[in-house]
Amino acid sequence: MYSSLDDFLQQQKALLVKGPVALIFVEDDIEVATTLRHHLQSGFQTIVALMPDAFDLPRDIKAKIHRVPFDCSAPETVFAAINRVIGAAQPGCWLYYCYNAEFLFFPFCETRSVAEMLTFHAEERRSAILTYVVDIYAGDLEKHPNAVSLETAFLDKSGYYAQARDDTVAKAPRERQLDFFGGGRWRHEGHIPPASRKIDRISLFQAKRGLKLQEDHTFNDQEYNTYACPWHHNLTAAICSFRTAKALKRNPGSKFAIDSFRWHNSTPFDWHSRQLLDLGLMEPGQWF
Repeated sequence: MYSSLDDFLQQQKALLVKGPVALIFVEDDIEVATTLRHHLQSGFQTIVALMPDAFDLPRDIKAKIHRVPFDCSAPETVFAAINRVIGAAQPGCWLYYCYNAEFLFFPFCETRSVAEMLTFHAEERRSAILTYVVDIYAGDLEKHPNAVSLETAFLDKSGYYAQARDDTVAKAPRERQLDFFGGGRWRHEGHIPPASRKIDRISLFQAKRGLKLQEDHTFNDQEYNTYACPWHHNLTAAICSFRTAKALKRNPGSKFAIDSFRWHNSTPFDWHSRQLLDLGLMEPGQWF
């Protein structure tokens, strides 16, 4: 047990040499164990659960992860914590971050580990992987009022789009960068602050000196924010997330305005990378 994130970073410097290290920020008590098990099965060498002391964990998970006391209620504290880990990690160490009730999927993840994917990506001289946050939601909100159901999860099979990302200094679009939109954040954008409507997140990346994660989920190194290298397409991944649906059903302004997240382009979520590949919600690039 650690007293704080800084305590963990002091004691476990050896874990932050190569990675991959998963930082999972626990905002509430929904599907915490499921989230941790999913990422353990994905092949992360180290998983750090940053969570309030009040939440319990099954004994089998406690033995496999590093639990750090943490309060996620202020979003800026999450970004500050990630930046502290970046600063403490050895350059080149692969890091990943997500929240509870979010599940990483990548091409062929049923038969290949996240470490295998990152080895391939590094061989392509890439230091970051673009992930799309794909909103998933319970099909029946009467049975599942918090919008979370693993057994009857749905996602949007269309309605995703991208816009050029402008460089405010150069007054021109940034090279190989786009802002991506879609899912529940797009369909219910009236309840979503403009700054929170994008679904792109650089969730997997290598630490390096001076690297900083910014509060719009982009980095201060612009190459980290690109979706591909200059010479060909790179692989991308997806984070299937109940987080938007949870928030929309928890917040007073939207709770009673939404009686169902399903629409004519909803489809059951298969919990398989093939479905996400077929829908174009991630791509294998040159990895076969």
